Amino acid sequence: MTDLPNIAPDCFKPIDAQSLFPTTQSTHKPKILLLYGSLRERSFSRLASEEAARILEAFGAETKTFNPSGLPLPDDADAEHPKVQELRELVQWCEGMVWCSPERHGSMTGIMKAQIDWIPLSIGAVRPTQGKTLAVMQVCGGSQSFNAVNQLRVLGRWMRMLTIPNQSSVAKAWLEFDENNRMKPSSYYDRIVDVMEELVKFTLLTRDQASYLVDRYSERKESADELLKRISKK
Repeated sequence: MTDLPNIAPDCFKPIDAQSLFPTTQSTHKPKILLLYGSLRERSFSRLASEEAARILEAFGAETKTFNPSGLPLPDDADAEHPKVQELRELVQWCEGMVWCSPERHGSMTGIMKAQIDWIPLSIGAVRPTQGKTLAVMQVCGGSQSFNAVNQLRVLGRWMRMLTIPNQSSVAKAWLEFDENNRMKPSSYYDRIVDVMEELVKFTLLTRDQASYLVDRYSERKESADELLKRISKK
């Protein structure tokens, strides 16, 4: 460490292969939470997420979907609001997430953003999204666009999630669902299958070492500095 004088030696750790490749693997079904961004009676983001949930379950996952109806605007209610508590409990329960938003005025909807804004970066000392996997999807009223999924990726990174490479954007979504609200066969449907398959694979691959993957030198150093400050005040 003599060539790295700016490094705090007690906080700088070599890569631990045992933590990266644990010999004991979880055997329960991957736990996936789905969020969608529209309250319309026939919401295509909801229908797409319901289709995604069926596919996830076929791949062996356990799924839960949050209904955003009744969720207050961020900062317009106390965090003890029942819908906020429901959302936060689901986020803590899951090991991976699917975010599916309509594109409205070139961006995700306010309903989608409000759900993400109610997810805190930390609850006590626990970061509820850090290290969890994320798949992003959007539905479009017109031609195919990627504005919403690009924004969702930025938010996923900000929430310290492991956002998978693949994504889904369904153009003219109103043409892609039948009278029973099931998605018709198409390349768009096939892409959703691809995305859900990849999400389950990444979740299985990372869930047992998620906390180690996102463990950071700077945060270990900051914690050590805070500890020294507390000790020095005693």
